[in-house]
Amino acid sequence: MKKFTQLLFLLTASIGFAQQQNVTYSVSPSEFNEDDSITITIEGSSVNEATWNITDNALYLWAWSYDLNDENSMDCPTNGSWDNSGEANKFTYNSGSDTYTLSFVPTTFYNRTGIGSIGFLIKAKDGNGDKKSQDITVQVGAFQVNLTSTANNSSTILTSGSDFDIAATNTGGEADYELFANGVSINSATGVSTYAYTDTNITEIKNYELVVTHNANSISKTFTVIVNPGTVEEAMPQDYEDGITYNTADATKAILVLDAPLKDFVYVAGSFNNWQPTSAYAMKKDTESGKFWLELNGLTEGEVYTYQYWVVAEAPVAGSPELVKTADPYSTLVLSPYDDPYIPAASYPNLPAYPAGQEREVTVLQTGQEEYNWQVTDFVKPKKEDLIIYEVLVRDFDSDRNYQDLIDKIDYFKNLHINAIELMPVMEFEGNESWGYNTSFHMATDKFYGPSDKLKEFIDLCHQNGIAVILDVALNHAFGRNPMVRMWMDDPDGDGWGGPSTENPYFNVEAKHSYNVGNDFNHQQSRTQNYVRRVVKHWIEEFHIDGFRWDLTKGFTQNCSANDEACTNAYQQDRVDILKEYADYSWSLDPTHYTIFEHLGTDAEEQQWANYKVDEGKGVMMWGIMNSTYNQLTMGYADNSNINRVGNNSRGFIGKRLVGYAESHDEERIMFKNLEYGNSNNPAHNVKDLNIALKRMRTMGAVLIPVPGPKMLWHFGDLGWEYSIYTCNNGSVNMPGGDDGDCKLDTKPQPQWDEDWLNDVERQKVYYTWGKLNYLKTQEDVFEGDYTITPSSGTSLTPKIHIWNDALADTDLKDVVIVSNFNVTDQAIDPAFPYTGTWYNLLDNSEIEVTNVNATINIPAGDFRIYGNKQVELGTEDFTTQKVVLYPNPATTQFTINTDVSRVEIYSMTGQLVKTFAATQAFNLYDISMLSKGLYIVNVTDTNNNHKTLKLVKD
Repeated sequence: MKKFTQLLFLLTASIGFAQQQNVTYSVSPSEFNEDDSITITIEGSSVNEATWNITDNALYLWAWSYDLNDENSMDCPTNGSWDNSGEANKFTYNSGSDTYTLSFVPTTFYNRTGIGSIGFLIKAKDGNGDKKSQDITVQVGAFQVNLTSTANNSSTILTSGSDFDIAATNTGGEADYELFANGVSINSATGVSTYAYTDTNITEIKNYELVVTHNANSISKTFTVIVNPGTVEEAMPQDYEDGITYNTADATKAILVLDAPLKDFVYVAGSFNNWQPTSAYAMKKDTESGKFWLELNGLTEGEVYTYQYWVVAEAPVAGSPELVKTADPYSTLVLSPYDDPYIPAASYPNLPAYPAGQEREVTVLQTGQEEYNWQVTDFVKPKKEDLIIYEVLVRDFDSDRNYQDLIDKIDYFKNLHINAIELMPVMEFEGNESWGYNTSFHMATDKFYGPSDKLKEFIDLCHQNGIAVILDVALNHAFGRNPMVRMWMDDPDGDGWGGPSTENPYFNVEAKHSYNVGNDFNHQQSRTQNYVRRVVKHWIEEFHIDGFRWDLTKGFTQNCSANDEACTNAYQQDRVDILKEYADYSWSLDPTHYTIFEHLGTDAEEQQWANYKVDEGKGVMMWGIMNSTYNQLTMGYADNSNINRVGNNSRGFIGKRLVGYAESHDEERIMFKNLEYGNSNNPAHNVKDLNIALKRMRTMGAVLIPVPGPKMLWHFGDLGWEYSIYTCNNGSVNMPGGDDGDCKLDTKPQPQWDEDWLNDVERQKVYYTWGKLNYLKTQEDVFEGDYTITPSSGTSLTPKIHIWNDALADTDLKDVVIVSNFNVTDQAIDPAFPYTGTWYNLLDNSEIEVTNVNATINIPAGDFRIYGNKQVELGTEDFTTQKVVLYPNPATTQFTINTDVSRVEIYSMTGQLVKTFAATQAFNLYDISMLSKGLYIVNVTDTNNNHKTLKLVKD
């Protein structure tokens, strides 16, 4: 099926490979040149419109083309996407004859010349669920060549010593034929239109090319014979791992191991044997494990080699191929003919070239590689209960979309005072610009983001700055390029793509849960479990990864089906058990490893993991989505606004193991909804106003971040990111259900840098307020204590939080009271202080004397206060203050500064002091209306006696 290039980003629906529908078609004229007009006609009676969910006779052509040698396939540029075909490819329905027709000129339609054949299939506008026909191929031109005894690009399995018949015919007149085997001419015929030859006594693999020439025009047909070498059984040393085992004592050697049950023999083809393996490259079979293995010799240290396994089953199940050419399942670097040409050289300098003449992914092998020189080898992870996790999609963090962008922005993370970064999947995925959940190789880094050493450099830099790095891993499924899918796939149309066959020892034929994408792993299979453990080990030991966020853990059951959501969401003991085993394995490698499950299921099931081995300092952290409730607050609506479940106390978790969050990669952006749907009843506090909405984001942080337990922030929520999750890469917004499909997975614009959001005063307030809250959370032990959220049930626009830690001394910060007002009018709020005395605003150290614990405090609309029983110096040397910014500049009558100051002095260019301002809070307004126009020097002294000199232009 030629739909694989468009399956890269379809993560919202199950992708299967159901039985295709054969349609009746004709092409008129039957013989045509590439610049002739042709008409494709489909018989309406052969299309099951009901099965395909077709309305208004909306039938489409999905098309591709080949060059004169029937190679170098190119998709038709007007195809659109698999779930949303382009209108230029829509058939015209003819009701009188019950036919569909589409006319075009191939060179125009396919936007190329030198077309040897065209391919197409018929489909519904949304082809998901395999609402499509069989693949159809039609030759182009009067001179055509047809193989009659074998097929173009085919592979035939033979017993050693067998003969092989080759036959072909051509149209357009007599032609000259020449047959090559492994690059050497072995037979020819002149001036014929029918050709036949038998190659005898074949004992090695042969790659054939039949070149047919007519009037100076040549067409090539290629095909291969694979000889069964007779597998040698030999015991394999026990220290060999699946994939590549490098010989550390001898860089001229490497060992390859492949676990391929039900396969009869395997060759290793690669650049080291010119992709023409002899019997010397037939893999041996281990007598005990049944694994195939081979020692490579004569390698050059440091040279980049590429290879594939040619895996053969002489009698596979029906619909499954005899031969599969595949990269190594345990590849740590793969090259792709589909993705690599579009990877910027700036992101991945000196990317090894994909080997010419091969197909699909190949694995890179290189002996004598230098190991990364880690600067930090003893990183101490932040406490689980103190974690402030910052979720990042590398693709959308900055315009270069690579690891270097993250490295260059380390100060952005440091000044926000997060202590963990969670990277959305960076394992080799299909395509380049993706969320990463369409993973195909779990041990390889995706090259679009840069070399693996750049990822290590970023992790190392984070560790140097006290920041842990967590990887988001999608181990409930894999996509169609995955070798373990392809080696045992159902491929009835023979195009080399398909879903798992009934023989597959890793994957289910039909998904066993209702949220499936790609191909569903069977985690009750021992081979799947071994693969997962190997992936875990690789990332912990090779990349010093501090933890995993396990994506969609509901998919780890074998008890349900794709259509049974109730079962999928219910307690399932098999996934409780297997996920505990995976957690145990992680902890056996790193006892402090973070294990986080995105389960979003029942409390009863989540407790099984959250409470698991808490007494040993372990326990699984659970993702705790609170998006809708927090967004209700920020929009100013009381309905469904109770935030009590952001804390562990409400879910029966023993330890502080709930990763509460208001926003992740998966939800509509909070600020977008604020601006679109916010409460606008009070014109003086209209939530749809950008600055008002940004103010409310600061308050959201105050009732989220300090609550005991780990927290997560989605990148640039701290700058008030207001673009919809459905924003397209051109800046437009396509919501779900639209004619053009939604843009949820599209690459996003970069306004946070292009528009310099960090120097926007109102956005700064969010960034630095959250930064201060993050700092408090990570530095003060009170936030490891207990808490109450009022109301504990019901809803309110003025939630209050009391946090305390009775293990602390009275001289410590041991009590914190947070009051908030998400109403659109000012509110007098009873703070319910636990006792009287002096309390301090923890963000500016201002004091209030509490003589009545229930005396109300006036809180402006959208604002908050956070009080503690003692002062906390946010400006100590350990607290990295923000970049001091004066805004606007030039200024006419006033300016503001984004930090608390003890003194501001303005000097003329001659050095004369012309204006002084005393201590003020951040974003205070400074009046300069009395100054003459010109250039001035502003000396800022912050509350820690740090000095900053700025230039000011007075208009």
